[in-house]
Amino acid sequence: MLRTVILTAAIALPLALPSTSFAAGSDSTAKPKKTETTQNCFDARQWDPETKRYVRFSQPVNGVWDGDIKKCVRPDKTSHLDNDTLYKAVRELAYAGRFGEVVQVLDQMPDQLDDRVLTYRGFTARKLGDLEQANVYYEQALTQNPDNILARSYMGQGKVASGDKIAAVTQLREIQARGGEGTWAEASLRSAIETGTTYSY
Repeated sequence: MLRTVILTAAIALPLALPSTSFAAGSDSTAKPKKTETTQNCFDARQWDPETKRYVRFSQPVNGVWDGDIKKCVRPDKTSHLDNDTLYKAVRELAYAGRFGEVVQVLDQMPDQLDDRVLTYRGFTARKLGDLEQANVYYEQALTQNPDNILARSYMGQGKVASGDKIAAVTQLREIQARGGEGTWAEASLRSAIETGTTYSY
């Protein structure tokens, strides 16, 4: 009974989602836009005898579009790109389910203890089904920056996925207490608590 009261109280507040709210790693609530990174950045094509045509490799290895040189570059060749470009690529690749490339791009980030890097490592681990490792990364991100509401949102969504809505509500409350009301971090976690469905971006 007490669990029900806590959950009801936590999610009963009206959901305010202003136009300035932030999606995970982005400046809007929209899903990541497809760019050349996920549309054209594949290493090669191979002949498929069944369809009798060339198809993309099922495991792409050229993951990030370099807008300066107008070419796709391998994840291990992206260290010259600025962090914001890399984070956008990470978000887009993660939404496309190309988690191997996400990890490779994250590996090129200059500061591996940056809370954003740790947040996305947690997100990737969670999407790959390793909730325990995901929580390790989220905790590390929050040690670096306790006000990282995105890490708290992702952690809370992981708690929803594992059936622990009380822990998810705890993170929702932390987001609200840290100035995150009306943000995408709050909205996505609140929705996950209400519906049981987590987000892929």
